[in-house]
Amino acid sequence: MDKAQILVASNRGPVSFSVDDDGSLGFRRGGGGLVSGLSAVAAETDTLWVCAALSDADRKAASSAPGGRLDKAGFDLGGALVRMLDIPPRTFANAYTSVANSTLWFVHHMLYDTPNKPHFDADFRGRWDDYREYNAAFAEALVTGAAENARVAVQDYHLALLPRMIRGRRPDLRITHFSHTPWAPPEYFRMLPAGIARELLEGMLGADHVGFLSQRWADAFLRCCETFLRAEVNWGTRTVDFGGRLVRVGVHALGADGEGLRARAAADDVAARRAALRELVGDRKLILRVDRTELSKNIVRGLAAYRELLVRHPEWRGRVTHLAFAYPSRGDVPEYREYTESVQRTAKEINEEFGTADWTPLILEVNDDYPRSLASYQLADVLLVNPIRDGMNLVAKEGPTLSQEGCALVLSTEAGAADDLRDDALMVNPYDVTETAEALHEALLLPAEERRARCERLAERAVALPPQRWFAEQLRALG
Repeated sequence: MDKAQILVASNRGPVSFSVDDDGSLGFRRGGGGLVSGLSAVAAETDTLWVCAALSDADRKAASSAPGGRLDKAGFDLGGALVRMLDIPPRTFANAYTSVANSTLWFVHHMLYDTPNKPHFDADFRGRWDDYREYNAAFAEALVTGAAENARVAVQDYHLALLPRMIRGRRPDLRITHFSHTPWAPPEYFRMLPAGIARELLEGMLGADHVGFLSQRWADAFLRCCETFLRAEVNWGTRTVDFGGRLVRVGVHALGADGEGLRARAAADDVAARRAALRELVGDRKLILRVDRTELSKNIVRGLAAYRELLVRHPEWRGRVTHLAFAYPSRGDVPEYREYTESVQRTAKEINEEFGTADWTPLILEVNDDYPRSLASYQLADVLLVNPIRDGMNLVAKEGPTLSQEGCALVLSTEAGAADDLRDDALMVNPYDVTETAEALHEALLLPAEERRARCERLAERAVALPPQRWFAEQLRALG
């Protein structure tokens, strides 16, 4: 297949490579909603996934493949057709780390320590040029790999400029752009340099359809189009009239892959971890959180709320254990390294203050162990999900889906998942430590029958739009 009818563009692809001890290349297939969603579509239609090489091993694989086409280089990808772009390391680092992760992510999650950052100087504009070049590399791959009238699904903030670049060269293509993050309101988005703010919006409006995880994020985008582009927004039809084209703005609330989760959670390695966790916790109540060590996840305030629970309600001392499982994230960004240290320091302080010879109040593990996370979902009495801002947060949906006895969900109002789950979750202001502590107390006290009933309703809504349907909806929006 030289020309594809469906193309997907994302920074991270469906496979990642490593160099084995003998110097040969090994690889593993990725997970997540996008990979799961694409698999069903790819089985029926000629589909090409364009992604970036993220490591030296990825670059070695890409350079060994004709035109970066991994499927033509002898790699058994299970039928997946993948073109991996070997973007120059400096260009990639500036686009991915400096602009996407250290600027756009901070803006959309409203994370800046504004007295000190951001700082948009001449050096930043040089890095922005690399972000533009990075998007242009994807544009070249897509316009040369797409069949006539093909559909292109562009994913996330890394590739915000891409739709317009494609539109200018291949007006026959039908394009959707989907944001997996929140979108900043105009009051915060305006801190970006004016020209860059406009370039981002105009880039995304090169698409025929722009999608978000929550209506809140879609509304914020529409407001930004009105404010910074003076574009005509029809709030009834949720369209933007710009540049002589009408762009539709939609909401697709990604759900958990219930079938896939349950199948994976039935594996032996999950059962082994479940047994080990049960022995570790004993008959105590279990409060769980599963996150990346990412600034927006609000782990430190969550730990502070657990501490306040133990202070305000000492009857729980010795009767509850908090498991905090954190996946390492973005160690190349200084703020993330500092935040991980703060998480570890806070956990140590709680254990020093309340721990006894036969009770460890808080167990924090900062490593990547997916089977352990699935096992912990099955056992948790309470699941705490308290992000400052989150596009969706699938943990809030995966936990109830896998719960064996019914777990209570304490959920931030600022997670996209709140749209679907707020009726049966205990909702909290993520900045209010006392409110979160009291919600944990209330969750621990819920009668078992009520907890199970709530959890069943949460699980039903959590899987309402599984990844396969979620991705298919984006394509259907293109007609």
